[in-house]
Amino acid sequence: MPTKDQLLKDLENIFKKMKPFIAYRFGDEASEIIGETRREYEALIPRIPYVGGQEPFTRYIITAAQYTALYRVLQSHGMSLEEVGQYIYDLTDAFLSSYPRLFLRFLTGSIFSKGFIQKARKKAEETQTREYPENYVFNFIEGDGAEFDYGVDYTECGVCKFLEAVGALELAPYICNIDIINSDKYGWGLKRTMTIAEGYPTCDFRFKKGGKTDVTSSVLHKT
Repeated sequence: MPTKDQLLKDLENIFKKMKPFIAYRFGDEASEIIGETRREYEALIPRIPYVGGQEPFTRYIITAAQYTALYRVLQSHGMSLEEVGQYIYDLTDAFLSSYPRLFLRFLTGSIFSKGFIQKARKKAEETQTREYPENYVFNFIEGDGAEFDYGVDYTECGVCKFLEAVGALELAPYICNIDIINSDKYGWGLKRTMTIAEGYPTCDFRFKKGGKTDVTSSVLHKT
């Protein structure tokens, strides 16, 4: 688990790249919003659970804490849940679009490797022990050789647990929508029909290298 100083430094680095996008939307208020978000995030850091230092689960929960901090600040500036959800989507899309697509694909190329898939199988078994109660729990789904290369069915969501603990569970479906951007940018070829955040018992992720993103959502982003 990163230290508090590391977490704040990471947030500062994100804001350095995001500030032009925030300034475009909020003008002179941008610096104020960034400062308030930093303070809100700092207050949330002690609430970020330790889930064994496992990646990507630790990173997912940290990112959820960052989104939650921004959500609370934007609400205090008069934005509705739906408006904040849309803004988070657009801001993340703009942020990732600032990187070359080939660079992003390089970062995620390993998720279809035999080694990565074998680790995913093992990690799925490990999560069944629930050693870290605030962590994710999931089952590994073998690929069918045609429609998808492999999949995971999450039966417990670490992000939802965190958001519920800090009183922001309503934000969860909007954070789930970020997977649409991630799939498009990183080349996941993600197909998903349901999420725990929307009240379903599982999140059914199916990955297909080179496939099209096909995600069903109750809070679809604007196109």
